[in-house]
Amino acid sequence: MEKKYVFSVFTKPWQNMPVKELGEFVSKLGFDAIEFPVRPGYQVEPENVKEGLPKLARELKSSGIDIASIAGPTDEDTFIACATAGIPVIRVMCRVEEDGYLASEKKARKDLESLLPLCEKYNVKIGVQNHYGKFVSPNSAGLMRLVEKFDPNYIGIIWDAAHNALGGEEPEMGLDIVWSHLCMVNLKNAFWRRKTGPELEAEWEIYWTSGKQGLASWRRVAEYLKKRNYRGVICLTAEYTTKDEVDRLIAEDIKFARSLFYED
Repeated sequence: MEKKYVFSVFTKPWQNMPVKELGEFVSKLGFDAIEFPVRPGYQVEPENVKEGLPKLARELKSSGIDIASIAGPTDEDTFIACATAGIPVIRVMCRVEEDGYLASEKKARKDLESLLPLCEKYNVKIGVQNHYGKFVSPNSAGLMRLVEKFDPNYIGIIWDAAHNALGGEEPEMGLDIVWSHLCMVNLKNAFWRRKTGPELEAEWEIYWTSGKQGLASWRRVAEYLKKRNYRGVICLTAEYTTKDEVDRLIAEDIKFARSLFYED
């Protein structure tokens, strides 16, 4: 029977873990799949993606783990590797460059348009993620403006609960805005922490925390997704300020996430 939800984890924190051990590790935690970073220094690097990514997928499959998405380059070799390995989504983010937001948005739209032939040829989707700060876009409305003219079968949206909350957006509103192009949901959490003392000019930083603790209500996200009958990937990104606590925190967070989506 097909699962309602596929729980995935971004394996960025475990770049030195052997593949067999990685598959067993994430399976034991309770995940169905991973998002893999195709980057220098990881188990598969951009230079060997055509051979390395399908091999990685086969090795992980022996532990019952799929690759739901990758974060990596968008050259044709990567599309070929994803198609061969059965990986449906490449996650990207679009930065605001020196010439400003609108010019960067225009460039990002052109870049996405240039990828459409590869998306169609290999049946691999580009998923654009929201991100706080100097990105196109930090909020759902801006992200939808970027992609709304594209076919959602080829250019979709990866909606991130933490970045949504850091920007002060209500989760139900954000998800409603992007719904037509939604292809994946990221769950992580964070809050703003003051860096300077109370008598000094205020400076703030982000503290990446566990699912129950931050500005993003995972419960509200889960309730909305269930209400709209969402079926798809929910990726926990395993991003925490306390790097030495990653294994403990991600184990707690997947239990929390599963309880929210499968509770009555």
